[in-house]
Amino acid sequence: MTAYQMLVAVHVLVGAVALVAFWTAGLLRKGTPAHRNTGRVYLLAMVGIVITGAPMAITRWLDGHVVTAAFLAYLVVITSTGVWVSWRAIRDKAAPERFVGPVYVAFGALSLASGAGVLALGIKAGAPLLMGFSAVGLFTGLDMLRRRLRRATFARTPRWWMTQHYTAMIGNGIATHIAFLGIGLPRLLPSVNGTVLHYLSWFGPIAVALVAKVILDRRWKPRPVARPAAQPQRA
Repeated sequence: MTAYQMLVAVHVLVGAVALVAFWTAGLLRKGTPAHRNTGRVYLLAMVGIVITGAPMAITRWLDGHVVTAAFLAYLVVITSTGVWVSWRAIRDKAAPERFVGPVYVAFGALSLASGAGVLALGIKAGAPLLMGFSAVGLFTGLDMLRRRLRRATFARTPRWWMTQHYTAMIGNGIATHIAFLGIGLPRLLPSVNGTVLHYLSWFGPIAVALVAKVILDRRWKPRPVARPAAQPQRA
């Protein structure tokens, strides 16, 4: 077994732990010790994915597999962003200004730049999947930078840390499931590989994540407070 094969094996193993921990934490009651502990296991596994994914991307690039290297590097960026945001949203829930500080801005800019790079690569290579998936980084980066510019308003938002936490965790889930369905499952079950699975592995997790985001927003996202109607002035 080569060094790269060993790296891939560790990456897959850590990814399996992340996949199990993601669904375990998601199904547990929020805020309980079991949910928090399982969430920590998931985030640590995601850190392991980032640590092993970065050299995999570099190796693919050195081997001349530019598209594969770009895809892996892009996953590393959006995964790192999601892991950091989901962790710091809880740690900084009493300090929103610190949450949207320099590191937050750096991750936002990196997400935006990597999304634009994947979009350009997708256009050049004629790969609709890359073009479509670039929207994740583009939207995430723009949203983070917009939030930084409006940080005074953001700091007054009730339960901001909750919405930031679960939104980032949903993003983490997208990366986890795309990697499993697009890379892990075809290797485990070559017979199920094909065009349908290829498209499902990319856009299926995104579609499910959007539905989950709408459901969670309805439950947890603060509603805008209606302003009282202006009273007519008496003459």
